[in-house]
Amino acid sequence: MAHSPMQVDALIVDATDPELLAAFWSELLGRPVVARMGPYVWLRRENGLGLGFQRTGEPKSAKNRMHFDITSPDPAAQQQRVEVLGRRRLEEYTDGGFLVMADPESNEFCIIPEGPFELDDEGRADYLG
Repeated sequence: MAHSPMQVDALIVDATDPELLAAFWSELLGRPVVARMGPYVWLRRENGLGLGFQRTGEPKSAKNRMHFDITSPDPAAQQQRVEVLGRRRLEEYTDGGFLVMADPESNEFCIIPEGPFELDDEGRADYLG
């Protein structure tokens, strides 16, 4: 019997306040909130991928094991936009050359250029100049 490959249907982010987190990501990605079901808040599905936020009882306590890379033609301009939304850059990652930001519940995410960029042998990026 042949097995068809599985595909990622949705990414779910644990949140102590799923409404707050969904509102931030909705504004950042331009994907409106489209559903609320039980402990979940869902953004509009795009390119076949769902993005949801699930209420949990405990706050984030360590570095994410997975994070989002958000692309932009101008990462520096997007950094300012994220900061206007009340979030911050995580300076402890500056030496790596990536623009690492934190969402309202301190989940890390990177803003990277849309096009290719170089990494050195240590995995440091060069797109911030």
